[in-house]
Amino acid sequence: MEKNRVLDTLAALAHDIRLDVFRLLVQAGPEGRTAGEIADMLNIRANTLSNNLTVLAAAGLVHSAREGRSIRYFAGIEAMRGLLAFLMQDCCGGRPELCQPVLDQIARNGRRPAMTDHPYHVLFLCTGNSARSILAEAILNAEGKGRFRAHSAGSFPKGTVHPLALQLLERRGHDTAGLRSKGWDEFASPEAPQMDFVFTVCDDAAGEICPVWPGQPMTAHWGLPDPAAATGTGTEAERHLAFAETYRALKNRISAFVSLPIASLDRLSLQGHVDRIGRAPDTPAEG
Repeated sequence: MEKNRVLDTLAALAHDIRLDVFRLLVQAGPEGRTAGEIADMLNIRANTLSNNLTVLAAAGLVHSAREGRSIRYFAGIEAMRGLLAFLMQDCCGGRPELCQPVLDQIARNGRRPAMTDHPYHVLFLCTGNSARSILAEAILNAEGKGRFRAHSAGSFPKGTVHPLALQLLERRGHDTAGLRSKGWDEFASPEAPQMDFVFTVCDDAAGEICPVWPGQPMTAHWGLPDPAAATGTGTEAERHLAFAETYRALKNRISAFVSLPIASLDRLSLQGHVDRIGRAPDTPAEG
């Protein structure tokens, strides 16, 4: 990368909003994000975002592709690689015995730290926090075997856990004593545990308003239909089947998630894995 190009790239990133946008797109990986998603997550106006996306695109740090009626934006990884290559050129005066430890440290800093004495905190969000997110919380706390600490919340909490969700969990041997329906603002306070992952399990295909979590935890959408929707019109057998199917789908996804080598994956690779888990077709789960 030529020096003038390097200066343009650095100038584009030397702005709080543009830096946040670029980091958000790097986090999104190959899935990218729409302008609406970016604006909502960073709480900025659409015209402000548009101006800053234009600057980033001119520097090669953002590229876009049309997807139906919307435009999806992606991080310009090649431009960043060129910038880093320029900055690291002739590292340590060309002495590999000195330079390699520096590069190794940079690589380690780009990965999630290995878990030592604390678990990964995972928050499951849905609309009412009465069924899907409650099931996910219970399943991960069991499947995670101490490596993960699961939580759940809703954007519009119903205030009570659905009785069929509690019945199903108790039949499957889960501890339901601490499960309750609550708002996600409980986890946005400074006293709350810092989240490492936030997964939405609402069904946006059904027109639900899925919560958007701000900040830097890794996020993914694991949407599922609301089993409680079957309780109004279905037979008793159909109602129980809807909850059992939701439990099965969540257990499949959570089993895949806890099997990931999280500490050894860089953030971009890990984001790709959790996104694919949310898109993967469900297969029968044991138990």
